[in-house]
Amino acid sequence: MVLLESEQFLTELPRLFQKCRLSGSMFITLKKCDGRMKRIPRKGSVEGFEPSDNKCLLRAADGKKQISTVVSSKEVNTFQMAYSNLLRANMDGLKKRDKKSKSKKSKVPGSELVVSTEPDAGLKLTNVRSDLR
Repeated sequence: MVLLESEQFLTELPRLFQKCRLSGSMFITLKKCDGRMKRIPRKGSVEGFEPSDNKCLLRAADGKKQISTVVSSKEVNTFQMAYSNLLRANMDGLKKRDKKSKSKKSKVPGSELVVSTEPDAGLKLTNVRSDLR
């Protein structure tokens, strides 16, 4: 994993998008980070460490290459604007999902809808169940 500055991360991320555009997938993760790069041991506590401010860790990975950056709370607004513009520009190849029409209702097995027009009653809808016949 390569830890980059935020500007370098934003220039390297479109290259990963282009590499995965035709085939393959890419994963982007975001999580809260306190600034430590080593794990905390399960038993015992680390004394003397106070996180100065809240930070976010962003990771982008395709199958072979992984890049990451740490964004502090002071620069999160500028980074978020640049990051969202980059995502809008590079996520144009997504497939649209097929939406089911709202007019279709689920049918109960064995039932059907019968439409009959009588001259004096107009349009008449009747729900007939096949097991009652």
